[in-house]
Amino acid sequence: MMTNRLKRIGSLAVSAALAVSLFSGCASTASEPTGPAPTVPVEIMEEAYVDALSLELVELEDEAVALSAAPAAVGSLLLPVASGTKTEKNAKAVIDYSNTADGYVMVQFTAASSVKLKVIVKGPATDYQYNLTAGKWATFPLADGNGTYKVTVYEQTSGNKYATVLSKEFSVTLKDEFAPFVRPNQYVDYANATNTVAQAQKLVTDAGASEPLAKVKVIYEYVVNNLTYDTAKAQSVQSGYLPVLDDVLAAKKGICFDYAALMTGMLRSQDVPCKLVVGYAGEAYHAWVSVWTKETGWVDGAIYFDGTTWHRMDPTFASSGKSSSSIMQYIGDGSNYTTKYIY
Repeated sequence: MMTNRLKRIGSLAVSAALAVSLFSGCASTASEPTGPAPTVPVEIMEEAYVDALSLELVELEDEAVALSAAPAAVGSLLLPVASGTKTEKNAKAVIDYSNTADGYVMVQFTAASSVKLKVIVKGPATDYQYNLTAGKWATFPLADGNGTYKVTVYEQTSGNKYATVLSKEFSVTLKDEFAPFVRPNQYVDYANATNTVAQAQKLVTDAGASEPLAKVKVIYEYVVNNLTYDTAKAQSVQSGYLPVLDDVLAAKKGICFDYAALMTGMLRSQDVPCKLVVGYAGEAYHAWVSVWTKETGWVDGAIYFDGTTWHRMDPTFASSGKSSSSIMQYIGDGSNYTTKYIY
């Protein structure tokens, strides 16, 4: 049975996921304030996460970036909001879980801080690690779908050691399976990308693209034909890098993370659900766009239909490889892609 969103968007629901924790290696109910949480020293390292209120020590390193090479009227955007109806907070931070049915949770570190801050969103299947900036709300997708989540805020004490600041566990029942993949989040921040949103609107208007599939095709072709792979950036980018969509649009170049985030932001601004995916393309740590169709369900790697055949789309590889037959053959083989994180 199709959901209201499926009825609205037709046979195609495109979904995008953006890696919350990115490694290098590519070819790169309202709760009353509970008072300060116990300080728990935690060492934060790759693939290891802490039970926030336990005394267990773990390590988790900063994760690097997926690098692999290879103005019209804008409609109403679905923007996240910290409603304040369901919160967990103390003197240092607040977790707003008012809108979990819409697929997201928001966190703000309210105290002054000059050290590193992190958030771990532990889902039913995957743990996601994020960086946090004091004084600013950050939005995180509930990408694992329905189930129990635990959100924990950490503050650095020294080096890789972190203290638990605040933690909240809650149950999630999404309005529909696409809810986490339509709004802006830390990795796909089109809420602050007016030029990107305007360009997406212009592209679909000029092409007369009203159906989701047509929007996918025109936006994909724009990204592939207008961006080039930024080798220098790939060699210098630091852990914690987040794409600024308007900057990528203006520069017309970027790493795979930039390609995927830009395409995802454009599609979501057009009410086309999509996932930004981070994982492996062969042995390369990479980022790409994933879609869903009524006919095929979820498909790893964005696809489009040319009237005869479904084609898998990977914006970075298709662009850097100039859509050569060998590149398109590789992209078309789903076995080459292994998903690790979805944003």
